[in-house]
Amino acid sequence: MEQVEIVDKNLKVSYVISKQEAHEKGLLHKTVIGGIVNSKGERALIIPLSNRQDAGQYVSPVGGHVSAGETDEEALKREAMEEMGLSAFKFKLIGKGIFNRRVIGRHENHYFIVYEIYTDRTPVLGHEAESLKWFTLKELKKEIKNNPQKFGEAYNFVLKNFYKNFLPKP
Repeated sequence: MEQVEIVDKNLKVSYVISKQEAHEKGLLHKTVIGGIVNSKGERALIIPLSNRQDAGQYVSPVGGHVSAGETDEEALKREAMEEMGLSAFKFKLIGKGIFNRRVIGRHENHYFIVYEIYTDRTPVLGHEAESLKWFTLKELKKEIKNNPQKFGEAYNFVLKNFYKNFLPKP
């Protein structure tokens, strides 16, 4: 059973608990999010399978819990390999923020650690994704403006908190 560290808003670890119990109790724990960007500046987004959160909507291609005793960077590399078959890539920390919601029968209280992954390797979809699409920045901005419902709640949180320039002007 996967163990996670319960943290406070300053990322100070309080104790270790199962991921399942953290979700049952709505306790704050860390999750890495990774956007994939190629050398042309295109951004990859996936549509998760129907049994996953944000099913049928575009989300970041890499995301997962930081296991107890694991660094954020180790979790990013592990999740990128598990979910997209990617290794040996460059990455940059974009920011951190608390994302709290109820979804598919659980209370996700996640401290998002958001990264960009830079690679020209072709991602290989893992067991959680239905499809992957590359967007130019222009295409992404247009799609967000014209069809905001196509983007998952978690991805919208990342956009609003770390990529305001992607959002349409009010």
